[in-house]
Amino acid sequence: MKEKFDCIVVGAGPGGTAAAYTLAKAGLNVIQLERGEYPGSKNVQGAVLYAHSLEKMIPDFRKDAPLERFVAEQRIWIVDGDSYVGTTHRANSLNWQTADRYTILRAQFDRWFSKKAQEAGVLLICETTVTDLIKENNRVIGVRTDREEGDLYADVVILADGVNSLLARKAGFRRDILPHEVALGVKETVFIAQETLENRFGVVDNQGVAIEIVGTITQGMLGTAFLYTNKESVSIGMGCLLADLKKKNIPPFEFLESLKNHPAIKPLISGGETKEYAAHLIPEGGYHGIPQIYGEGWMVVGDAAMFVNSIHREGSNLAMETGMLAAQTVIEIKKRGGAFNKEQLSLYRDKLENSFVLKDLRKYRKFHSVFRTNTHFLTTYPQIVNSSFFSLLKVDGTDKKTKERETFKNILKKRSLTGIFQDAIQLWRATR
Repeated sequence: MKEKFDCIVVGAGPGGTAAAYTLAKAGLNVIQLERGEYPGSKNVQGAVLYAHSLEKMIPDFRKDAPLERFVAEQRIWIVDGDSYVGTTHRANSLNWQTADRYTILRAQFDRWFSKKAQEAGVLLICETTVTDLIKENNRVIGVRTDREEGDLYADVVILADGVNSLLARKAGFRRDILPHEVALGVKETVFIAQETLENRFGVVDNQGVAIEIVGTITQGMLGTAFLYTNKESVSIGMGCLLADLKKKNIPPFEFLESLKNHPAIKPLISGGETKEYAAHLIPEGGYHGIPQIYGEGWMVVGDAAMFVNSIHREGSNLAMETGMLAAQTVIEIKKRGGAFNKEQLSLYRDKLENSFVLKDLRKYRKFHSVFRTNTHFLTTYPQIVNSSFFSLLKVDGTDKKTKERETFKNILKKRSLTGIFQDAIQLWRATR
């Protein structure tokens, strides 16, 4: 006799576990399949957890979730070869209970989140690879796994198997990802004594700092870098479009070393011990990269559906939100006794349209193409900003009017007034 579930969830990252948890809390019979040894064993992220979506599912998550620090201070740096210009936002009103962002270590967090899902009733099976989707009359009715007699059946299947979703591609639900639609991210965890870390970053107790970095550090390639503080370590990394990395033929580890040796970064990690290195693909296609996300008996959530807002470095929260919305779609259809066909599952798209997920991705839908075709945003402008600040702030006996004229002339040498005006228009249009 075939074993049948209300839903099969493929993948135990934030999106898959959010879907499984929401379904189980509603009393549905859910099985979740994960190819790793345990949830989080194959997941890589910076990582900053945005609390909004998680809090909707588990309001008291702060009590026992393995959170490292809450982000009390956000810094944004525009770097040049040996300098940076930055902004800082710090709010003393933020504390452990009111913060919306926390640094985490994914392996620990994913296991905790999965445990909550299992306590809610999810059946989790690890070290199991889903090799194919089972179809009947062009409708997905289950999955085929690499286990003996491992076919499983369900009313609906939710795919949460990451950016390079082999199942969606194999089933013809999406085309191959193009190199300009994904970034290769590389990250190290550098361990630093807690007292040293807190002194360097000016934090106490559970406060943390997140630094987002743009500029010449990416050598003209579309990408960003980051540094986040944990309890006794910092997560440091960067990501650039795979297409750009292939064109320049730069090894990822070499890329990361250049960041670690930048004069602004090196003192912050001095004396630290690197204990973890990881690389992974990050969806960068934005709104235009979103594939087909539902069909006859199936839905796609999280990275597998390219739901990442790289402009604001948001990914895990979009995964959780879309996982919840997919689960809510299943619950509503189940309650009214509907069929899990394409027409009924279009409710998932409706929910996404009303959420911040598609609204934000649509807002920045032109952003990547503008930066990809105008590399001077990542080279010339960081140089202009840094050299201008250096000149204007230097006290050398030159009067301020002369300094202003010289600075303006230097700016026009690098980028004409017409060019600056055109760039401003492009940026304005890219965010409308």
